[in-house]
Amino acid sequence: MKKDGELKTDEYVIKNLNRKDQLYYGKVILNVLTSASRNKNLIGTSFIFGGEKYMKRRIVNIANYKKPARISFFVGTMLSLIICSSCLTDSIDLNNAKTDSTRIEKTEQTTAANLTQTTNEIALQTSTQTADANLTQTTGNATNSVKPYDDIRYFPGSGTYEKQVYYENEYNKNDIITYTFNQGTILKGNEELQAQIMENGKNPGLGIRGLHDKGITGKGVNVAIIDQNLLLDHPEFAGKIAAYYDTGCEQDENSGSMHAPAVTSILVGNTIGVAPDARVYFAAAPSWKTDSEFYAKGLNWIIEENKKLPDDEKIRVVSVSAAPSGAGSPFTKNQYMWNEAVLAAQKEGILVLDTNSIIYPAYYDPTDPDDVSKCKGGFLTRPFKVLTSYIGVPCCYRTVAEEYHKGEFSYQYTGQGGLSWGIPYAASVLALGWQVNPALNKDKIVQILFDTCTIANDGSNLINPVAFIDAVEKTK
Repeated sequence: MKKDGELKTDEYVIKNLNRKDQLYYGKVILNVLTSASRNKNLIGTSFIFGGEKYMKRRIVNIANYKKPARISFFVGTMLSLIICSSCLTDSIDLNNAKTDSTRIEKTEQTTAANLTQTTNEIALQTSTQTADANLTQTTGNATNSVKPYDDIRYFPGSGTYEKQVYYENEYNKNDIITYTFNQGTILKGNEELQAQIMENGKNPGLGIRGLHDKGITGKGVNVAIIDQNLLLDHPEFAGKIAAYYDTGCEQDENSGSMHAPAVTSILVGNTIGVAPDARVYFAAAPSWKTDSEFYAKGLNWIIEENKKLPDDEKIRVVSVSAAPSGAGSPFTKNQYMWNEAVLAAQKEGILVLDTNSIIYPAYYDPTDPDDVSKCKGGFLTRPFKVLTSYIGVPCCYRTVAEEYHKGEFSYQYTGQGGLSWGIPYAASVLALGWQVNPALNKDKIVQILFDTCTIANDGSNLINPVAFIDAVEKTK
């Protein structure tokens, strides 16, 4: 889950607690963070970290919930200071983590390094990444308050992302490509560069636009998504949602989420999407409740919808940018229900891709996003080789759709995306294949996807959409 999901989880929990228990909840987060900082191999903690600055904000938000007394705010502030202190003294060395022996590497929270590194350490780490060293290395200038990979999106009234304008002495121009920002963010002095980076991030890369030019767009293919609640009117995907089902998000009908429009735009977006002419059956699930039952309900709904469709319109693949069960899953309830639903979907011929499947994260060379060989496995802050038993899919640098309030359409750019962005990408590449040859079953088409992968320059096994489509065409 990403940061917005964690904030929703905090709100969902503390609104049902008294003041004493609210502060205890904040202390639990602090204790887990402190333990993780002292034990680099602590299982199950990777998904809760989003950067030192972000973690301080979580604790302060908890302390400030419903206008607490002055002493409560003081306690929250002190907890924030303790986080800062513990992060700088007990380093978590992510570079020594096992690269392909655990699924935990596939969780989205890849910016944990920011919790435990000083500015100079971050500069050293990024400067060793050869393909994009010139783009991401920092100057170590102490006046730059924005660090590489920081989230500087602007959301007025959010209480977390309130800063809108950043001046040139607050950030490094060469680091802009690593930031997460939206159209509300203003980087003074480099507005044109910022706009160009966001525009470049709309390119799906790996030759996808060339396939679109040939008419291969996913037309006639039905797919499905299970994700957070979605507003259906964003220009990227308006009119493309065949059916929508809410499993229990309990959100205002005019309220959206960060995650849902992002993954939907990657799959079927008009200017962003890999398969812009595919149709989506969308099940909304409250990830912040960490209960797999909601995801199982969504998948079972998809199965029932699929039974209503004629044979030539069946739902082919379900994109799930979460891990409702399995290694590293943050879900605490009813994982067995998800496993049962997946088996039921498979019996119906539906492929289910979640973050504990065959897909691993990778990233483009931003100067040449169409060259598969220049992609690298892993994350920008934690690269690793994707073995041939998995398929690396580019997760950054990406621009995605954004809509938090109905009718307020925007875009956000993510310099370092999580595996969440890779799942809909892979699902939509498969949709392109099913447009070319609808007769292929899920097992056969996945095998072709594996067979046509490219071994990149770093030795990673990378998805190759052009080679995949060429091979699918030969099966007709």
